[in-house]
Amino acid sequence: MCLAIPGKIMRITAQLDETFRYAQVNFGGILKDVNLYMTPEAQIGDYVLVHVGVAISLIDEEEAHKVFQYLVEMGEVEELNTPN
Repeated sequence: MCLAIPGKIMRITAQLDETFRYAQVNFGGILKDVNLYMTPEAQIGDYVLVHVGVAISLIDEEEAHKVFQYLVEMGEVEELNTPN
C-alpha cells in the first residue's frame, strides 16, 4: 500500500536550483528532508502530506495529527526511523 504521511515543515533548507526547494519535515519527532517541488506554496509551519520523499499537498494541522495517529496505531510509520 502506498501512503502519504503528514508532517510539519520545520525549516526550508537547500535550494539546489531554481526548481527544487527542500524542507526539513518533522514526523512525530523524526526529521526528514523532503522535496517541495509539488508544493511551491509551502512555508515553515505548514503541514504537508509526504509520499516517497516529496510533499504532495498541504494539509491542515488538525487533520495531520489525526492521520498521523491513525498511521501510528496501524504500525505504518516504523520506516520513518530509517536514515535518510
